[in-house]
Formats: sequence, C-alpha cells, structure tokens
Amino acid sequence: MDDKTVHDRRWGILGVLIVSLLIVVLDNTVLNVALKVLADPKPRGLGASQSALEWAINSYTLVFAGMLLSWGVIGDRVGRRRILLVGFAIFGVASLASAYAQSPGQLIAARALMGLGGAAVMPSTLAIITNVFEPRERPKAIGIWAGAVGLGIAIGPIVGGSLLGHFWWGSVFLINVPVVVIGGFLVRTFVPESRNAHSGRLDPFGVLLEVVGLVLVIYAIIRIGDLGTLAATSVLVPLTVGTATLAAFVMYERRIDHPSLDMALFKDQRFSAAVGAIGLVFFALMGVTFFVVFYLQTARGYSPLAAGVSMLPFALAQLVASARSADWVKRWGAKVVCTFGLTVMAATFVGYLAVGTHSSIWVLETLFLLQGLAIGTIMPPATESIMSSVPREKAGAGSAINNVARQVGGAIGIAVIGTVLASSYRDKLAPALQATGVPDKLRAAMEKSVEATHSIVGQAHLPSAVLGDANTAFVHAMHIAALCSAAVGVLGAVVAFAFLPGRRGEATMNTQPVEPAKEMAG
Repeated sequence: MDDKTVHDRRWGILGVLIVSLLIVVLDNTVLNVALKVLADPKPRGLGASQSALEWAINSYTLVFAGMLLSWGVIGDRVGRRRILLVGFAIFGVASLASAYAQSPGQLIAARALMGLGGAAVMPSTLAIITNVFEPRERPKAIGIWAGAVGLGIAIGPIVGGSLLGHFWWGSVFLINVPVVVIGGFLVRTFVPESRNAHSGRLDPFGVLLEVVGLVLVIYAIIRIGDLGTLAATSVLVPLTVGTATLAAFVMYERRIDHPSLDMALFKDQRFSAAVGAIGLVFFALMGVTFFVVFYLQTARGYSPLAAGVSMLPFALAQLVASARSADWVKRWGAKVVCTFGLTVMAATFVGYLAVGTHSSIWVLETLFLLQGLAIGTIMPPATESIMSSVPREKAGAGSAINNVARQVGGAIGIAVIGTVLASSYRDKLAPALQATGVPDKLRAAMEKSVEATHSIVGQAHLPSAVLGDANTAFVHAMHIAALCSAAVGVLGAVVAFAFLPGRRGEATMNTQPVEPAKEMAG
C-alpha cells in the first residue's frame, strides 16, 4: 500500500483503529459496573474484598503500564499493525480466562494477562494515527480518537449492566471475544503496516525495574487502606523498596543508550507538562469512578444496568467535547483549554459534597455531565502535545508514554483514593457499630467496605438501622475522597497553566518544518 493510498483511506483507517481502541476501553468500563456483583458471595459473585477488587483493576493496569513502553518500541521496530494483532490474540485468550475464573486470585491473574494484550493494542492505534495523518489534520484525528474513549464509557456500563441482568458475571469478559475477532479482521484488511527501521534495542531490565517498583508502591498504598496505618512492616517495606526501585529505574534509563523510557523527551517543557497533566487527570478521575460504582449500586440500590445508564451524561459529554477541542485549541491555545478543563473537573469533585444518601439523582447526573465536558476538553490537546513533541518514527514510544501516564495515574489514584475511602469509612462506621451492639467478630469484617457491611447485615440478621449507618458513613467517606481528588485536579490545572505553551507558542512550533513519514511500509 503506497503513501497516496494510505492518505486517501486515512479516515477509514481511523475508524478501524477506534474499533481496536474500544476493545480496551470497553473492558475497563464493563468491569466497573461488575464490581458490586464480584463482591457478592458465590455463586452470584466471587466474594471479592475491596482490596481484591482494587487488585482486579490494578493487576491489569500495572501490567498494562509496565509493558506499554516495550510494546511501543517493539511496534516501532517490527511493525505496529503486527503488534496490534498480537495484542488482540492475547487479549482474547485472557478474556476467556477472566470469564471462567473461580476465585479472586484467578481473576486478578487473568486480568494481568489482559493488561499484557491491552498494552500492545493501545499505543499501536495512536502511533498508526500519527503516521497516516499529516500534522494539520492530526489534532482533529486525535480528538476523535480521544472521543472514542467517551463512546466506550457510554457503551460499556450499559452493555455490562444488560449482561449482568441476564447472565452470570463472566459474560462481561466473554463479550470481548467476538469484538477481538471482528477487530482483528478489520485491522488485517484495512490498516497499513508501518515501522521504524532504526528503532533501538529492547530494555528488559528497565521494564523489570519499572513493573516491580510500581507493583510494590501500589501494594503498599492498598495495604494502608486495609490496615488503617502507615507504620506496619507490610506497608513500610514494600513502599521503601518500591520507591528505591523506581529511583533506580530512572537512573538506569538515563545511563543506557536504548532506554524503554527516553528521559531526554522530558526536556521538552510541553511534553513534560502534558504527561503530568494526563497523569493527574486520571489519578483524580479513576479514584472517583471507583467509589461512584458503590454509591450507585449499594448506597442507592441501583441495578448494574441502571448504574450504567446513569453514567451516560459523562460519556456523551466527553464524546462531544473531544470532537470540538481541536477548534477550541486553535482559538485559545492548549494552555487555556487544558487549564479550564482541569479547573472544571476539580470543581465537579467539590460538587460531590452535595451528593447524599437521599439527594436527587439529578445532582449526580449534572456532575457527570460537567466531568465529561472537562475530560473531553483536556485529553485531546494534552495527547496532541505529547505526540507532536516526538519524531514520527518514534510515534509508538510517544504513544506508550501517553498511555503510561494515564494508566499509572489511574492505578495510583484508585489505590490512594480507595485507601482514603476505606479509612474514612472505617473511622465513621466504627462508633455506630459499637453503639448498636454489633459483636466484635463481625465489626472488623463490616468495617472493610460498605458492600461487606450490607452483606453481613443480611446474613447475620442485624438491625436494619445498621444499613442506614453504613450508607451515611460511606457518603461521608465519599465526600473526603472527592475532596482529595479535587486537590489533585487543582494541581493539574496549575501544571497546565504554568508549563503548557499558549496559542502564540504553539503557532511558532507549528511553523517548524516536519519531516515526511518515510518509514511507512506497504
């Protein structure tokens, strides 16, 4: 396939790549709706604890983030379409394993394998877009790519809720298989191969340091939530070793000539600011998403389908804003657009203080709508800032770093905000349980999560007033967690305002000559 043919078919290619992207996005949004069911006892669920549910999310995220850089480099070297197809195959097999998992541990392991496949899919899509679109059209294409995330968020919860209403929980993973088959066929038929013949060697030791460091640090954060203390050995040891390992990773990457994470890229202020902003956005957003699922399904009693439908305003607003963000950036510049979006996002998290156990659901729907507009405003210009800062022959590596920021920020956000939520819930609920006369042997288990409390109240035939206390304690914890996310959002706005270029700076950069994409292979 020659360059002219690729150029003529570029919008069709973008459509195929969006289908590929939806495979990864659907899985995460579907899982969010299924969290409550997975926490239910067998046979309806797996009896997963809150920490197990966090690991079901983070096992995927950590492997995904740890392998993104390597898959990006491999794709640049051996072919991005080829790696995209390899990712599909791994993702499909892992989806089958997740669907038939018999314990939380098996689900966590299968989700880690899904992360390996997803890490091959995500950077390949963005790298191919960068190569088939010229710079003048690339912001619009990336805006549509980012908007597809909103579409996935809209479809995922509804599909997941429908499946959970008619089938067992494993069906939310089994649905990935036909999507993978269709996506693989479309990629082989329509997407051209592209590679960089001069890409560097792989960096297995660096990848090992990165993954080990991230796993240890996030494990320590989750343990803080489980134990309610920072002083425990099982917290301090992994936290110290993990931090030291990540520091060693950074030093090692700066010294070798074939790093998986090219530290030289961070010398570009625009690149560094965009990566930081994306990481902070997903730190705040994923932490909030984690507790909203339990608020809707446990505190408010919504079914999985109803919870999924209630999140439509977020998804649709993100889709609309992503499609328009390129025009807004042309008018006001990435600095203003991203700063505004982050400020609005932080304000919506403060707005969660108005959400209570009996508040109107339209308060939450309004917050979802504003959050979607904010995220749709932020992500396309931030992503374009990253991709336009790296040479086109290193598009896979640039895409990988973009997605590492998203995934690592989200993983740490879930761990930190989840820990704040668990600690605040335990502290608020404990006096109420003691005053109600709940036996000590039940109190410890009930204080772990609102879902555990609801389950034990039903099994042990405790007074129904305990459920009211649990819901009140959960909403209190949700408010504190939301304020933490708001603080992170404000920090992101400061980063964007201080370091992203304004419209004049972007205009100067956009007038620089661009080397043609010569690495396209037919």
